[in-house]
Amino acid sequence: MVTTSTSATTPIAVPDVVGDRGTALVPSALSNRLEAHPDALRAFRSARHRFIDGDRIDMGRLAAELGVDRTSLFRWVGNRDQLLSEVLWSLAVPTLDAADRAVTATGPARIVGVLSHFVVDLIEASYFRVFLTREPSRALRLLTTTDSDVQRRFIAVVTSLVDEEQAAGRLDPAPLSARELASLLVRISESFTYADLISGEPPSADRARAAFEYILRPATHPTD
Repeated sequence: MVTTSTSATTPIAVPDVVGDRGTALVPSALSNRLEAHPDALRAFRSARHRFIDGDRIDMGRLAAELGVDRTSLFRWVGNRDQLLSEVLWSLAVPTLDAADRAVTATGPARIVGVLSHFVVDLIEASYFRVFLTREPSRALRLLTTTDSDVQRRFIAVVTSLVDEEQAAGRLDPAPLSARELASLLVRISESFTYADLISGEPPSADRARAAFEYILRPATHPTD
């Protein structure tokens, strides 16, 4: 286990596996329910399969598929946005894990590598791009706003990476805090991953990497 400064008071122990940290640090009502209620987990898995297949998650169709009424489904998994957010993060978890495993560097280079791999995977995931194209406004709201569980978990994960490298003496986020630096890096990731929705420009993993390297450059080459 590692600790992170995501908490404003005392450090929180978080899983060693990078992808698991987001839910551990920023649990939701649905993530808690999935651990305790088999029916909620069954509905969630069905929705996740639909999403990966490129289908729209429709609460009415999902309820019918599960053989229950909409009231029961909403009681199990919350509303559509809550369900979508949990599905989206569940797909980010293995993507972040794979990104971290692919990077052997330490210090700023580790964070650049993890985030760059993550951006590449998001841009290349066809089912994810289908969702962004089909529901652009909802996608941006669920993925990039401060109320978003997805964004808050992403920031928590990146904060934990910064904390690790700072604790090892390999990175100094000053004059920002670890969380402030993580928030900036996440915003950069979003800007280039969802560039087509935000500015009409094509998404670019190369430009994202260049921006990550630029932001972390002072930590790589400190001045006296």
